[in-house]
Amino acid sequence: MKFRIFKFIALPLILIGTSVIILASRNNNDNLRRELLLKVISFAIENGHYHPGNIDDGFSEKVFDLYIERLDFGKRFLLKEDIDKLSKYKTKIDDEFNAVTFEFLDASIKTINQRTNEVQAYYQEILSKPFDFDKEEEFELDSEKKDYAKDKTEMKERWRKSLKYETLNRIDNMLDEQEKAAEKSDTVTIKSFTEIETEAREKILKRYDDWFHRMSQLEDDDRLNMYVNSIVNVFDPHSQYFPPKDKENFDIRFSGQLEGIGAQLTQKNEYIEVLRIIPGSPSWKQGELEVGDKILKIAQGDEEPLDIVDMRLDKAVKFIRGKKGTEARLTVKKADGTIKVISIIRDVVVLEETYAKSAIIEENGKNYGYIKLPSFYVDFSKINGKNCFDDVRVEIEKLKKVNVESIVFDLRDNGGGSLEDVVKIVGLFIEDGPVVQSKGKNGAKRILEDEDKSIQFDKPVVVMVNALSASASEIFAAAMQDYQRAIILGGTSTFGKGTVQNFTELDRMIPRKPEDMKNLGSLKMTIQKFYRINGGATQLKGVTPDIVLPDYYNFMDIGEKDMENPMPWDEIGALNYTKWTPSYDMDYIDNLSRERISNDTLMQLVDENGRRLKKIRENTEYTLNYAEYKDLMESREEEGKRFERIGKDTLDLIIEMAEEDLALMESDTSKQARTDAWIMNLKKDIYLSEAVHILDDIEEYQGKHAVKED
Repeated sequence: MKFRIFKFIALPLILIGTSVIILASRNNNDNLRRELLLKVISFAIENGHYHPGNIDDGFSEKVFDLYIERLDFGKRFLLKEDIDKLSKYKTKIDDEFNAVTFEFLDASIKTINQRTNEVQAYYQEILSKPFDFDKEEEFELDSEKKDYAKDKTEMKERWRKSLKYETLNRIDNMLDEQEKAAEKSDTVTIKSFTEIETEAREKILKRYDDWFHRMSQLEDDDRLNMYVNSIVNVFDPHSQYFPPKDKENFDIRFSGQLEGIGAQLTQKNEYIEVLRIIPGSPSWKQGELEVGDKILKIAQGDEEPLDIVDMRLDKAVKFIRGKKGTEARLTVKKADGTIKVISIIRDVVVLEETYAKSAIIEENGKNYGYIKLPSFYVDFSKINGKNCFDDVRVEIEKLKKVNVESIVFDLRDNGGGSLEDVVKIVGLFIEDGPVVQSKGKNGAKRILEDEDKSIQFDKPVVVMVNALSASASEIFAAAMQDYQRAIILGGTSTFGKGTVQNFTELDRMIPRKPEDMKNLGSLKMTIQKFYRINGGATQLKGVTPDIVLPDYYNFMDIGEKDMENPMPWDEIGALNYTKWTPSYDMDYIDNLSRERISNDTLMQLVDENGRRLKKIRENTEYTLNYAEYKDLMESREEEGKRFERIGKDTLDLIIEMAEEDLALMESDTSKQARTDAWIMNLKKDIYLSEAVHILDDIEEYQGKHAVKED
């Protein structure tokens, strides 16, 4: 999730500065860096975290369990004897943390590397010969229901069953695709089960070759980062250590912009391959780089090209990205095997899907506005950088030009962002008053208010949320609900993240760090809890919508309460604020919506399918007998046909873009195509349809109310 206020904590530097002198005298550069990293994080948490807690045996056990789970997710490498040996550190990690030592980490890295090398031979041997799919045996998918393998024989057997299950699944899909292709054409070559089984094993072998190749490129720093985050996550699930490259990627996601060539890349074995060309980017405009191209070398302008074959993706990306106006010369291998040098001038790449956008919905002769806000983004790298507040304000003005009667504000899947921008956006809909209150580690309270008495939009608003609406989204929804300024529409609850994080650049805390030492990175740390203006917290509980809709998420464990080590719920005193007087009766609107939902076959299908999928997820043991597996898949497929309409039916929604947006798309066919696809998806959105019906109900109520007054 993305949840943040971004300021830097001003922590004292004396202790850290002293530690540099002590450590530098007895360690080489690499050891010094990791010791500095742990020491500075320890100091930052102790002095800045909302609730640093006690560094004791209980803390140690939590770190151990979290780290081991991440070190061997799925229990595919470590043996029971390995866990037993490493368990001697289970109550000693707190001591190592305080003493800044790494005996446990080093022992775990040595163990996992040994087991990984051993397992690598298993999959190649297992996939070298056909499986017996007539045999009666089962495979458990859920690693939590399994213990660690007691020896190498059991581990190899576990891999055999796992690979057999994957092959079985792929065979079933391939046979299904062949059958459908044969129905459409009589020229399709029908392969036998044996041929398909062989092809399936070959594809899985290739996939694991790629996977183990990527694992072979893991470095000690990667394990260190995992270990440090296992420590940090014990304090709460949203405090996180960011190595420099991860912080850079985080900033890109948050601002929606980067400087580079505009190509999404992936790693396939030793090659860096182009996965997607971002529309409007330098690569898109230049036109020669294509999806599927393998990048062999990268040169900075006229400099000597750097060979990036077999280089880790994150390292290669550092050389491919660059400042606006600089030249990237890529040596690429095309799909036909030819080699080509492509020159691209880097520029700012805008990830448009991260920004606010609007549309106009016509219903019963009325215009309603729709605003989608994917995150509460802001670009802190520029004084007047792009931010969601300015963009939302612009979108509202577009909608006001066509006299929309009300607005649907869509925060579904919005994981949060800038707290200050939330306050300002709420201020567009209310006269003035408090929006959110927060409490720091020493009990210090802070109230964030809208102090601007102007109201940009004073008509009805429906705010759409779901279980992935988190943090800043929950602040917005809660404030609009508490002021009675909007109807909140969504599943049973939002995510339930009621904490505030802050980024600290760790290098700034060390005044005498060796010049040749790599950057330490950044620490995102929980520094506050925030509360609704009515005093309640969104932490764990989230925001309960005024009108609850059927949703798949209602049957999934994906909220804050389901995360490791979440902070508890609490409440503080309510603030004084003046509620909005709605132009409608909420009970009237709620009753109409409830009746409509109960009679809506698609809504009821969503609810029924959610319950069905929950049962499927809970059944984690599968047969490895092909005939039995095929029967199970066919029965599920047959059962699933009842739900195929969901998300495919085009609903009676008339949606168009504002004139300003249409004008911008006239000369950009790619933007036009993306917009058309977006609108088509909106027309299939049953939740948006219900939101529009609610706006229509409000209009109807207002009409009846006005007649009575006359």
